[in-house]
Amino acid sequence: MVEPERETRIRRVAVLGLGTNVALAAFKLAAGLFGGSRAVVADALHSISDCASDIALLVGPSLWSRPSDSDHQYGHARIETVITVAIGLLLAASGVGIAAEALATLHIRGGERPALIALLAAATSVFVKEALYHWSLHVGKKVRSPAVMANAWHHRSDAFSSVPAVLAVGGAILLPSWGFLDRVGAVVVSIIILQAAFKIVRPALGQLIDTGLPEGERRAILETVARCPGVERPHDLRTRYLGPGVAADLHVEVRPDLTVAEGHEIAEDVRKRILDHFPHVVDVIVHVDPMETQDRRTANEQEQSPPAR
Repeated sequence: MVEPERETRIRRVAVLGLGTNVALAAFKLAAGLFGGSRAVVADALHSISDCASDIALLVGPSLWSRPSDSDHQYGHARIETVITVAIGLLLAASGVGIAAEALATLHIRGGERPALIALLAAATSVFVKEALYHWSLHVGKKVRSPAVMANAWHHRSDAFSSVPAVLAVGGAILLPSWGFLDRVGAVVVSIIILQAAFKIVRPALGQLIDTGLPEGERRAILETVARCPGVERPHDLRTRYLGPGVAADLHVEVRPDLTVAEGHEIAEDVRKRILDHFPHVVDVIVHVDPMETQDRRTANEQEQSPPAR
């Protein structure tokens, strides 16, 4: 996907998410106050906190899409990874907050009977945020943006947090003395939210510490390179993530009697084939080595191996 189109779609997700969160927060806050439901008021505050991740996603593309400069020779793509980690941490914080509030009020078994408007607001939030989650996740996968996919899970966390509010209001209307059940459900939901946050933060942190592609994908790249004309033996492939993309470098052996120009031509062919066959690879460096004889290769391997004890 062309970069400007990708950034436009990411901003569209952020704008729609921000507008939805603001509208839902206002609706739930008013419904909670006038409907006499503390659970819905708390849920409205959670929706307000979700606006932070939408704002981060809105301003992020202007940061991570900037071209490379003298201080950032590999570009700024990892800003997207940093934003992904930030969204995941916000998600984890919301899960901890929900659990803490639920546990702190677990002993409360009664309360005032809320109005139906509070129940309507909480139920609306569940359906709207779940729909927003599915759409955002679809776009995130389409544009290969971990930040958009992380923000999608943030939308789902808001849908999850509205479920206890629905149970609280519905239970308080039907059975006022059983109001503690929604707090138990909130603890369960918070565990689900923390699991989602873990799934977001763990791979993003791996990218920040230069975790490479899985073994299967690295093997596929080497097999593709091995089929290039003039390549005798590809080896020493290294990969690392640059935001949603991947940078790779590898060595290829060619016949030692080739000219520098011929070796360079083979390297360019290798580079082009990797970029064509693996769209997520955005940068490739190919080192050309003269092919070694079997005797020479064995001698080098013996020199590099540790001495026997």
